[in-house]
Amino acid sequence: MSKEILEQYRQRFRCELDRVVDFWLKYSHDKQYGGFFTCIGKDGKVYDELKYVWLQGRQVWMYCRLYRTMERFRRPEILEAAKAGGAFLQRFARVPSVGSPWKCAFCLTRDGRAVKVQRTIFSECFYIMAMDELARVTGDQDMQSEAEKMMDQLVHWVRVDPSGLGRPQMPGDPPVNSMAVPMMLLCLLNQLSEGRPVLAQKYGELGDWCVKQILQHIQRDGAAILENVSPEGKELPGCQGRLQNPGHALEAGWFLLQYAQEQGDAQLQRTAVDKFMEVPFLSGWDKQHGGLFYFLDVDGHCPTQLEWNMKLWWPHCEALIAYLMAYTHSREDMLLQRFSQVYDYTFSHFSDAEHGEWFGYLNQQGSVALDFKGGPFKGFFHVPRCLYMCERLLDSLLDGKCKA
Repeated sequence: MSKEILEQYRQRFRCELDRVVDFWLKYSHDKQYGGFFTCIGKDGKVYDELKYVWLQGRQVWMYCRLYRTMERFRRPEILEAAKAGGAFLQRFARVPSVGSPWKCAFCLTRDGRAVKVQRTIFSECFYIMAMDELARVTGDQDMQSEAEKMMDQLVHWVRVDPSGLGRPQMPGDPPVNSMAVPMMLLCLLNQLSEGRPVLAQKYGELGDWCVKQILQHIQRDGAAILENVSPEGKELPGCQGRLQNPGHALEAGWFLLQYAQEQGDAQLQRTAVDKFMEVPFLSGWDKQHGGLFYFLDVDGHCPTQLEWNMKLWWPHCEALIAYLMAYTHSREDMLLQRFSQVYDYTFSHFSDAEHGEWFGYLNQQGSVALDFKGGPFKGFFHVPRCLYMCERLLDSLLDGKCKA
């Protein structure tokens, strides 16, 4: 592929990132109570004032990462918004009344009162990401220390004693290795240890454990990536065991590739591409209408998730990152062809030329099914992270600089 085409890709990612950042700067900030609105309609109007801790943390992280690593985003309004979001999280996200001083709410009212708590680790994961990245741009050592302490608590919940999550183990519900858990711990490990050799050494064994847990999801003699397996790495019965999530597997692929590069593990790099990118892409791409299915059943049954055949924004974001990262490392033409295939579908279907930002939910045929720009699960994260990382990867390809 010519350098001119790669440059066209870079310019598109750069322009799109600028438009997405402008959209959230303009419409999402709650100047009265702090934090961010995320339930935002196609034209920027707020349609619900609830605040979701996952998305609050993600927005703080994304603002800080842009501010810290891209010169054109080193703007006072971005830093101040990140600080305000971090202050809102520190004041309201943790709900010690549920049994642990580290447990965070899932959903808050506009003024910060807890509405709902999930019995998972993910609100805490994005709290850690936010606090650590904000600490990097402000130099707040107490904030960094808080992130590390919460990380230690998460590891304890996952590997030692989950009782602090408040989720009782039912006799008919066997333990499950859900791919999301080791993926997120690996993501946090990467976040916390960047530029910190002492922490990299501290979390070395945890990184190896996360990788082993993720690799257990390679099933059917390498022909499938399953979302849930037993703690021993065996296939589970029923719909839960047969579930495939192509976008999640692709995201795991670039997490593993990034880790393998840092560790100098050539075999893991190959596995990341061959198993966690190629396998879910080939099974998950809709050959009739284009785009990635949201869920699939490995035996070909109809998935029970009602949205299984929809095309969502975030799997396509993860596919773009995965294939461009893989190509940047190996220069295999096939990987760039995959990237181009996903790029063509993504930018012709999700991006909103009229109001900015991306639609998140398309039907199988590729038409917009839900026209809001933000909701309980879509905020300022997957789209800007994809655009940011792809721009930096293209910088690396074209200029020989910048590491995503």
